Amino acid sequence: MMAEAATPNEPPNPAQNTGMSTDTPTTTPPAEITVQATEAGDEPDTAAPAVEAPTVDVTPVEVPTAEVAPSKVTKAKASVEDSADADGEEKPFDPATDLPMYREGMDWFVLRVASNKETYVRETLMRKVQIEGLLERVGRIMVPTEKTKTLKGGKARITETKLYPGYIFVEMKLESDSRIPQDVFFLIKETTGVGDFVGTAGRPTPMAPHEVEKMLFDSRRPEETPTVKMEFAPGDFVTITEGPFESYEGTVDEVLPDKGLVRVLVTIFGRQAPIELEYWQIQKAG
Repeated sequence: MMAEAATPNEPPNPAQNTGMSTDTPTTTPPAEITVQATEAGDEPDTAAPAVEAPTVDVTPVEVPTAEVAPSKVTKAKASVEDSADADGEEKPFDPATDLPMYREGMDWFVLRVASNKETYVRETLMRKVQIEGLLERVGRIMVPTEKTKTLKGGKARITETKLYPGYIFVEMKLESDSRIPQDVFFLIKETTGVGDFVGTAGRPTPMAPHEVEKMLFDSRRPEETPTVKMEFAPGDFVTITEGPFESYEGTVDEVLPDKGLVRVLVTIFGRQAPIELEYWQIQKAG
């Protein structure tokens, strides 16, 4: 009866469940108890597998992603840099060379305009065609020009001259009867400075292929730094028009376009001597 009375006041003894001797003190932590139970052949606690989380197995999966990412970024940067380099070297669009000579359904025609109004007429027509939505009927409008550099007194001056003064060239689609579409006709004729197309009234004559080829060649974008255009060649007989040797006559010995100079052989006191002159100081002898 005394043993039964003491039972509620005593703490539970783990040795009763494990088969251990009651004389052994219960000082082992719960984790070690689980190990001992396993070694004894008993089933481990059902909570034990939950402790073995698969987080260790997930970490290696992230490593390859981190290793691949830099290469992708490097390729992307290289692609952007290549594109930037390509854009940096890209030349401005040139309608004379970047488009085919002929486009489907269109021909080239010559339009007479007032002298010194070529650029004005071209810009006005292009703006009106854009506003009226007639791009399918009227294409390119060209005014061939050439840049030339002149040197006088050691100073350079660049001028742009029109190669066909009094004319512009229009790429246009005619009606099936070879007449200019009515809306296009009035758009062009109502522009200040415009004359008539080359050809019969209302039916302009298309340019020949060799004429179109030459016109487009002349319409190429002028060079930014042109050389001096020289009208002289070795062997030309010239007269000096300015300078200390004015009125002397001689023969061109060498042309120096980069410097704008011409070396002329002149007879002085019975002896022939070379003189370097600026190209504007001489003219071809008549």
